[in-house]
Amino acid sequence: MAGFGFWSGLDVKLEFHPAVANSGVVFIRTDLPGQPRIEANIANRVSGPRRTSLVDNDCSVEMVEHVLSALAGMKIDNCEVHVNQAEMPGLDGSSIGFVLALKSAGKVELDATREITWVTEKTRVGNEDSWIEMEPTDDQSFHLEFLLDYPSNAAIGKQNWETNLNTSEYCEQIAPARTFVLDTEAEQLRANGLGERVGYQDLLVFDQDGPIDNELRYDEECARHKILDMIGDFALIGTDIVGKFTACKSGHRLNSQVVFELLRQTAATTATTTPNKKRLSA
Repeated sequence: MAGFGFWSGLDVKLEFHPAVANSGVVFIRTDLPGQPRIEANIANRVSGPRRTSLVDNDCSVEMVEHVLSALAGMKIDNCEVHVNQAEMPGLDGSSIGFVLALKSAGKVELDATREITWVTEKTRVGNEDSWIEMEPTDDQSFHLEFLLDYPSNAAIGKQNWETNLNTSEYCEQIAPARTFVLDTEAEQLRANGLGERVGYQDLLVFDQDGPIDNELRYDEECARHKILDMIGDFALIGTDIVGKFTACKSGHRLNSQVVFELLRQTAATTATTTPNKKRLSA
């Protein structure tokens, strides 16, 4: 599949390739000598504005959250993502294009067990204004809720949407939800030389009356897209997740903090239950 990067404006081609069991999701930069590999792992995440980027051995991939969200939503946990630029194609600002490509290719069940990370204790990351709270759940679900509040833009305003994630729900109710910016933010980005190729049909740009030259797919499309991003960022843990997550006015930075908190809880549980167990490698 082909498109262009929203930030860079560069044309980019992306292909999904099958991968062996327990290899995880790996991005492969086909445009660089040796075709370096970058694992979709929280350890490779680097901080940056308004997107999720990964770096390994001085090689980077950017805006990976929508690709990872599509893979996680489709329950595909082993895949090679071949790409010939650093930035992923923005498509229409959602993950539905990636979902349709994955559906067309099909998926194969491998002879391996899917790993699960469980929320074991109620915890909150963030501050009083912007936070994500996680807590255990008794029904073995992956429950996500987002509380959105844009007091400066009446067209967005307050939105609340939640879901018990499954493949059908993801494809029909989450994947089509597009990324969004305020018109003032779009103007500032362009003034800084970013997003110059992006038009009003490529994502949702809001003024006070609503999306400019575009129409909403859902009343709560902005909140749904925030959940789409959460799914993609949480996928950097590399396993399925069981727990309830409630987010309020949060973004990629707090999403990554949730992954680190999940790893802390997992390590604490392992240390309590198997104090003498060591991991061995060949």
